[in-house]
Amino acid sequence: MDLAIKLIVLLPLLAAAIAGLFCRVIGDRPAQIVTCAALLIAAALSVFVFIRIGFGPDNAKLVVVKLFTWMDSGTFDVVWSLRIDTLTAVMLIVVTGVSSMVHVYSIGYMAEDPGIPRFMSYLSLFTFFMLMLVTSDNLVQLFFGWEGVGLASYLLIGFWYDRKSANDAAIKAFIVNRVGDFGFALGIFAVWMLSGSVNFSEIFAKGPEMAQMRITFLGMNLPALETACLLLFVGAMGKSAQIFLHTWLPDAMEGPTPVSALIHAATMVTAGVFMVCRLSPIFELAPIAGQIVTLIGAATAFFAATIGLTQFDIKRVVAYSTCSQLGYMFFAAGVGAYSAAMFHLMTHAFFKALLFLGSGSVIHCLHHEQDMRKMGGVREKAPQTFWLMWIGTLALAGIGVPFVLGNGLGFAGFYSKDIMLEAAYGAHSTVGMIAFWLGVIAAFMTAFYSTRLMFMTFYGKYRGDHHTWDHAHESPAIMLIPLYVLAVGAALSGLVAYGWFVGHDWMQFWGTSSIAVKSTEEILHHAHEVPLWVKLAPLVFALSGIALSYLYYVAMPHLAEATVRRFPGIHALFYNKWYFDELYDVLFVKPAVAIGRVFWKKGDGATIDGLGPDNIAARAQDMAGALSRFQSGYLYHYAFAMLVGVVALVTYFMYPVLMGR
Repeated sequence: MDLAIKLIVLLPLLAAAIAGLFCRVIGDRPAQIVTCAALLIAAALSVFVFIRIGFGPDNAKLVVVKLFTWMDSGTFDVVWSLRIDTLTAVMLIVVTGVSSMVHVYSIGYMAEDPGIPRFMSYLSLFTFFMLMLVTSDNLVQLFFGWEGVGLASYLLIGFWYDRKSANDAAIKAFIVNRVGDFGFALGIFAVWMLSGSVNFSEIFAKGPEMAQMRITFLGMNLPALETACLLLFVGAMGKSAQIFLHTWLPDAMEGPTPVSALIHAATMVTAGVFMVCRLSPIFELAPIAGQIVTLIGAATAFFAATIGLTQFDIKRVVAYSTCSQLGYMFFAAGVGAYSAAMFHLMTHAFFKALLFLGSGSVIHCLHHEQDMRKMGGVREKAPQTFWLMWIGTLALAGIGVPFVLGNGLGFAGFYSKDIMLEAAYGAHSTVGMIAFWLGVIAAFMTAFYSTRLMFMTFYGKYRGDHHTWDHAHESPAIMLIPLYVLAVGAALSGLVAYGWFVGHDWMQFWGTSSIAVKSTEEILHHAHEVPLWVKLAPLVFALSGIALSYLYYVAMPHLAEATVRRFPGIHALFYNKWYFDELYDVLFVKPAVAIGRVFWKKGDGATIDGLGPDNIAARAQDMAGALSRFQSGYLYHYAFAMLVGVVALVTYFMYPVLMGR
């Protein structure tokens, strides 16, 4: 199995190198074949590893493959190892499964792009860094993968570098993530100072000891582990686009649609959730940090859903849906239901990748049109995309039939979303109750805006350019096959995996992984015993959202405009994303630009250059100008200059003699 683990991680890197470095030699098609084959093989091997780890004997629940010593300085020793437990095995399935489908889909979607090898290389490189992140055995290696996906996302979001909007979005994503990563780095330093190690096993063993420590900062005596966990969570907020550090996510839609599916469905944005679950043994010992994680997650779930209600760009609607669903995962982790958070991470990867790639199929059908106001009736031109996106939409809305086959029968989100809300209620805490109600309200809004997307795009009459409509067509098979694969996951993954993740078999499935067993066992016990109305509330709210959306956009479409006129202030708030971009522009961007301009003009220009290189150059130029006046071209001028020179020389040599007399 060690060889399989190494191949899973290294095959995407090898494919990225071949496609990126030898693109001019091998051409477009071989680059596509190499990268797709590498990811498909990695996905197949991930299934093998998942079965061996998740369902093997207890002694096979944790495998550590040591590659080499990375750093060895005094007592600081970092070994580059691949840690494979159930938590990692789940992420391997998610990352390689979705990434392989995105690679195959990209063959059709990017067929006319001149930079195909570069794009495929970036996709594979991104996947490699994500795999390094989820297989890390220590915080330093985790940080390497963490920063690597940030770099790769910058390259992918700004892939169309000839567009200013893409460049701006890439820079914004990079900078906002650096803000979060600064807190993450401080958290890593704090954990190392407290535990004396960066290795996960040693950190977890010293967790109870660290929980008793305190630190002094700016005259404040603070609990050390709480502070460290909060700093680590700041990194998760940036990477997973939680409120206050979320502004980069919608702008990242400037990248090609396959990038949106890869970054915003199953990989980069879920890194923060994975990190909190990986470090759950120490988060479990930091209850204040857990409460803040819960509140931030619940606020994000509600906040992002309100914005999704009013957006018209088809990809931005799905992007804000991602932001909202990540909030669900965080508040589940915050109340201690780490396995439930990972369950939703897994199911969400399938249906959200399906929705992103389905949106790309619509955009491909309508020749790069993304505004839903210029769509309508597209199911006539793209019937397969229509039905596949309905599967993803119902999975996102969490639709199912309760009390059938024990746990109910429904789409993937029906199982994972419900168990998170039940866990929040079952926490029997104030923050848990806040998370429950915000989550239920967000479930209503999620069902509304996700079906709003379907109704505006596929129903009614076409509202765009008729020339575009005449040439609209269904996507090719190479783009539809990944959608079918993801649709199977969106339909069945919740039903199949419920027992493994959060059902009766969860303890056996998770085994010796770093999921905090004590906290998870308690919260899942309470979650399964919540009142009946708690179990039914998410479904009732979701069905109400779908019904209201049908009323607004199919039965009585004039109601949408009437509602906007009736509540212009609320609509403007939601449509303008709660003015976070404008607020940050006033608080941070403009002051930073003003300060930079002062340093540029007064500091660098006037002081450093003015007194330094520019001043010396200017004086040399003045001297050269003065001397150039003597170069007139007249012979008598040169004779006069020579005579003056001779007189000066004679005077110089004769002066001492004359003074001596």
